[in-house]
Amino acid sequence: MTPVQKWFASLAGIAVAVAIAFQWLDRPISTYMHVHFPQQREFDALTRIPEPFIPLAILIFIALGLYVLSGFVLSKAPATALLCALSAIVAEATKAQLKYIFGRTWPDTWIQNNPSFIHDNVYGFNFFHGGLGYASFPSGHLSLTGAVISVLWIAYPKLRALYALIILAVVVGLIGANYHFLSDIIAGAFVGISTGWMLTAMWRARQGTSKV
Repeated sequence: MTPVQKWFASLAGIAVAVAIAFQWLDRPISTYMHVHFPQQREFDALTRIPEPFIPLAILIFIALGLYVLSGFVLSKAPATALLCALSAIVAEATKAQLKYIFGRTWPDTWIQNNPSFIHDNVYGFNFFHGGLGYASFPSGHLSLTGAVISVLWIAYPKLRALYALIILAVVVGLIGANYHFLSDIIAGAFVGISTGWMLTAMWRARQGTSKV
């Protein structure tokens, strides 16, 4: 199976997983977390792991841009950092467009008295609605985390256990704090992983090598 075939197969699998979660898992999980874990402080801390990624990505891009303009060549570590930065930025832009397209309401009410499943029993997609109250799908946290981790996963495979732990921590935080439905998280992870995977493949193709 070629890489592009693997991507389309993954997309099909993700679509099925999202549909299953949307129909049978999202609402029970959200209700359970709301009832049994009303205090969200511990979970909230885990959701903040990817928050520095975008500011760092911009700083890395500028710093490495100036580095290359000065006549230096990127070795593996700075090249990987650049790919992480670009992947984060692309994933951030992509998830913003997808949120607008799908217009999904949130599990709970957080933003400007937004309609939600817990507060208003509102559940579903409102395509091309726009607005912060309709931006649950896909998860930006997982898009961003997956975008960075996927690059590192490929470049430094010996640390994959650590990467998996970071992703798991963010997932637990989002579910525990009831910030996202499970299907949001599945879709967000796919967006981020796809971004890192594609950018790494582009870099390798441009460099004519199988390595970062």
